[in-house]
Amino acid sequence: MLSLWKGKQMSKYVVVGAGATGSGVATLLSSQGHQVEVVTRSGSGPIREGVTLRAGDATHTEFLTSVSEGAAAIFNCANPPYHRWLADWPPLADSLLAAAQNSGATLVTLSNLYAYGQPTGPMTPHDPLKSTLPKSVVRAKMWNDALALHEAGKIRAVEVRASDFIGDSPQSQFAYFLPRLMKGKNLQVLGDPDAVHTWSYVDDVARTLVAVAQNSSTWGRAWHVPSNEPRSARQVFNELADVAGVARTKISSIPTPILRLLGIVNPQMRELLKTLYQFQSPFVMEDGESREVLGIEPTSWDLILSNTLRPFLSNAGALTKDY
Repeated sequence: MLSLWKGKQMSKYVVVGAGATGSGVATLLSSQGHQVEVVTRSGSGPIREGVTLRAGDATHTEFLTSVSEGAAAIFNCANPPYHRWLADWPPLADSLLAAAQNSGATLVTLSNLYAYGQPTGPMTPHDPLKSTLPKSVVRAKMWNDALALHEAGKIRAVEVRASDFIGDSPQSQFAYFLPRLMKGKNLQVLGDPDAVHTWSYVDDVARTLVAVAQNSSTWGRAWHVPSNEPRSARQVFNELADVAGVARTKISSIPTPILRLLGIVNPQMRELLKTLYQFQSPFVMEDGESREVLGIEPTSWDLILSNTLRPFLSNAGALTKDY
């Protein structure tokens, strides 16, 4: 019988990936007094003091198992380039499953909403993963494989699903546009700028991942990140402009023919075209169960706006680049 997490005593945790969420998870766990090891290929990343960085290839099962020995949980916060999901995710997913089984660590996976497919209403964590897009099928298989092993008693697994990010992070959907917004330049965005959308704050993503890792009653299913009320891209940009004290700017949609032309030379854009529906109509996530069971409320929207703007308000040099 696999042992359960025993409480608040110091534990060891392994985080695969040092991006916004991986760094956030590592920082939060370290602040709780836990031993944290972060795995990246280079052994580097924006990690706070007291966290150990480990260089290595997480697709190598022996390496990942060795790092994970004695760990309470392994966090899958990896972020392969979107256009490489079909090639990069399967070997990494297999290695994570094997390491979890070999070490006895709980596998905590960060995922997204793509696998639900085009929604007809608010998405819940109980909705079927019905998308037939190849990259969505890859993510669905990752969870279904983990769940099958969990139900067979071979591992402990749990998944956290977030919507598109907002916050002080290059992974934020707004990061690219903020220098233009601060200069008063017009913005062109994907899809309909007036379609409402759920935005997940990167710090709330990290809080949710840590919460499920430390609560055995949550294992064996998926959870949504507690997020603020949905807002359109236009609403968010207008609110960011107000907080920054700059004039609101014109916001329009990038014409679809231009997106198709960009997709010819840009593999990332080519893949985004397949899920453009996420920005053309309401894309809303339901998170009530997470709030109730995990006791997590989303960070206040005003604070999210301030933190999203922080690097642009505190570093004038960030605005010198010609965007």
